[in-house]
Amino acid sequence: MSHHRLTPSVRQQKNQLAEALNSLRTVLELPGPFPEAVIRDAEAAVAAHELPELDLTHVEFVTIDPASSTDLDQALFIDRAGDGYRVFYAIADVPSFVEPGGALDAETRRRGQTFYTPDGRIPLHPEVISEAAGSLLAGQLCAAFVWEFELDAAAEVSTVLVRRAQVRSRAKLSYHGVQAELDSGNADPLLQLLKEVGSKRVELERLRGGASLNMPEQEIEQLPDGGYRIVAAPPLPVEDWNAQISLMTGMAAAELMLQGKVGILRTMPAPDESSLRHFRRQTGALGKPWDGQISYGEYLRTLDPTDPRQLAIVHSAGMLFRGAGYTHFDGAVPEDAIQSAIGAAYAHSTAPLRRLIDRFVLVICEALSNGGEVPGWAREALPSLPAIMAASDQLAARLERLSLDTVEAALLSNHIGQEFDAVVISGSKPAKNGNGKNGANGNGNGKSNGNGNGPSGIVQIAEPAVTARCPGELESGTQVRVRVLSADIATREVRLELVG
Repeated sequence: MSHHRLTPSVRQQKNQLAEALNSLRTVLELPGPFPEAVIRDAEAAVAAHELPELDLTHVEFVTIDPASSTDLDQALFIDRAGDGYRVFYAIADVPSFVEPGGALDAETRRRGQTFYTPDGRIPLHPEVISEAAGSLLAGQLCAAFVWEFELDAAAEVSTVLVRRAQVRSRAKLSYHGVQAELDSGNADPLLQLLKEVGSKRVELERLRGGASLNMPEQEIEQLPDGGYRIVAAPPLPVEDWNAQISLMTGMAAAELMLQGKVGILRTMPAPDESSLRHFRRQTGALGKPWDGQISYGEYLRTLDPTDPRQLAIVHSAGMLFRGAGYTHFDGAVPEDAIQSAIGAAYAHSTAPLRRLIDRFVLVICEALSNGGEVPGWAREALPSLPAIMAASDQLAARLERLSLDTVEAALLSNHIGQEFDAVVISGSKPAKNGNGKNGANGNGNGKSNGNGNGPSGIVQIAEPAVTARCPGELESGTQVRVRVLSADIATREVRLELVG
């Protein structure tokens, strides 16, 4: 739609939305442009950069990411090896661009991670690294940490080796493109092997008691005319298969560090008995009871999020995925080193362009894998990293929530007084045999939109895709009719009421 054809009300709405989204940078005190000293540091690092001696450019790596991504952390190659498999997984060698103790190092510790806003991103590293020299772009000669795995017929890891090497990706593929090729039966052998290995790794996750929360993710998508929409859809199967390779690498990184008695893990405690009992009550009341005879992870795989009552169960399961953090160690191995949702020890190690901690894990793992000395700068940083990452994760979560609130208010601002069908994903009334606590499933999403202090729940409108609090006696998993009373873009507040 061209600008001159927009009605004044639409132009005004888009201006309000742009202002409200831009204000998030100030409200949340997000990082601004990189200081000049940091840019100079990054440019000097790129100019002086040297590739590793080991040449693995003959390996036919490909990257698989969202179509618009240019900060490419990972490249993949899989081949058959007897009745098993050989997997090469290249991770961008970000440490080779960051001088310990320099201006760039200090700035990345201040940021912690890349922050994603609806109108762009605030990168962890300057673009000369994150979207150019350090990114595993197709056709570009790059430095990488290459993880080499030998897998048996069941896709269990037999051996692991990680080395620094020069690599060249053959192609930049997208999730939707790869899924379409696989669905059509025309995918090349590498992608077919990704499906084969990924599916077997999913089964191994099931066997070790791992759990995945198959919750439809809400993503803000910018439209060609400058507007936005929220897309809520479960991940594609290829995203899960690809994620399994990353999880396998993170588990291998954790094992290397535990054996070497130095490193930092991503940990999460198992859900406590109270949460499990409450979740069991919820599943019974919502018509798909979990009897506890199978693991909760295995049960979650049976849920269909397109069914309203099962979608409410998926949201209720959020109570089982709490308490994630980072545990560092140097000498004494931690007693509780498990990431319970994965069902194994695990470390962040595959996204160094976008997450600070991975840079340290990669350097430590490469040293341990080759019998080398862990660099002192990496060792010395370990105690400070959990607090840096916790603060950064909290900021990223607030940014995501407020961004969604803002766009949701904009989507409903032209629908004041209109009615919509909605699904209650978190009720004000507990399940009929529940415990009566607020929100029924105890996993409220933090929304506060002026609907008063009486009973209320969270409802999800399908189109436009909006999740908002609504006052009234609401039961999880039921379908209701709601009316939009107000939607204020500036305050990011939506007010609904039950109809009938």
